[in-house]
Amino acid sequence: MYQLVLVDDERYIAEGLTNLFSWEEIGFEVKCFCSALKALDFIENHNIDVLMCDIEMPEMNGFELCGKIKDSGIKIVIFSSYQNYEYFRNAIQFKVDDYLLKPVKREDILKCFGKIKEELDTKYKLSEEKPLTYYEQIVRKVIQYIDENYKDASLESAATLVNMSPSYLSKTFKTHGEMGFSDYLTQVRMKKACELLDDIQYKMYDIAYYVGYDNPNNFTRAFKAYYGVTPKAYRNRER
Repeated sequence: MYQLVLVDDERYIAEGLTNLFSWEEIGFEVKCFCSALKALDFIENHNIDVLMCDIEMPEMNGFELCGKIKDSGIKIVIFSSYQNYEYFRNAIQFKVDDYLLKPVKREDILKCFGKIKEELDTKYKLSEEKPLTYYEQIVRKVIQYIDENYKDASLESAATLVNMSPSYLSKTFKTHGEMGFSDYLTQVRMKKACELLDDIQYKMYDIAYYVGYDNPNNFTRAFKAYYGVTPKAYRNRER
């Protein structure tokens, strides 16, 4: 199931398009937003395949939103009430996959997303046909990156390292590795924290900083969530 984010500041339009028909029947799961900023936050923290957005919105317009995700590999569909030359020119510059006019008709959606699904199917089919060793090399390279840079490691930096979009790397790492990127990063940080906790010369706030947490309280919460005990309790345990 491909992931689609739909954005329009007019709630009745966003919800109307979401409920226009059963998106799942054509292979898409939809999350709708009336705020471009909230949509961007969601996109940056989830694996999204397609963005469908209006142009004229408060806080951030549709093209500004497209600019924020231009290197992510996410497919883009613009829908608008305006047949405006500048809008069409911008759409071409952002290499949008389609430009639909409001009111958007059901048949236009079916035609547009039928084509997009075919392209996504082809993309992932071709990817799956690559030798398994290709993905194993990617995973190994990312694991090495995390092991050596766990303090400042990020999905975005890892994606740049292996020439993938963050969303595609996230899927690849989870599919061909033993766990997701963030889970592995947390595991490495927690194991390193245990090593440092066994050495009483390190203060708690130093350990938090060394393993990638600017706030010691956040480190304590993460450690307890992972091991079930606080760092202090772990340090004071009987050995």
